[in-house]
Amino acid sequence: MNSYQKVLVAIDPYATYEPVLERALKLVETPEQLSLIYVAYPYRYYGPYGGDAFGAEMLTEWREQAREKLSDIAKQNHIPLTQVYTSEGEAADEIHLRAKEDQSDLIVIGTHGQKGLKLLLGSTANAVLHGVKCDVLAVKV
Repeated sequence: MNSYQKVLVAIDPYATYEPVLERALKLVETPEQLSLIYVAYPYRYYGPYGGDAFGAEMLTEWREQAREKLSDIAKQNHIPLTQVYTSEGEAADEIHLRAKEDQSDLIVIGTHGQKGLKLLLGSTANAVLHGVKCDVLAVKV
């Protein structure tokens, strides 16, 4: 029996996520033990007079698109749709929050760092590692 019962898999469905998901699937007995999360960094564009050029309608559209893409990945891998999450914010903070709420005992995240400490983990993976209460597996993509 595997020691991990609840695994949170942080992926970017718009980039190479397959190695991360494949590794996570190998760590559990059943896909129902996995949850997926995608966190987009919040960005805003303010018009020349201070108006928010990206309104609530655009944010809602983005969330729907991201949720649909993540849901397709979940369906293909037999992960319950109730365990699919999209969020906007600082990736490490959102991943920490979801892991705590789900009582995850492992977070699996991809990494592709470039230099210095980031070469070892990647900035997001490094930030997730610090301050989390469960194990973290960084998968090189």
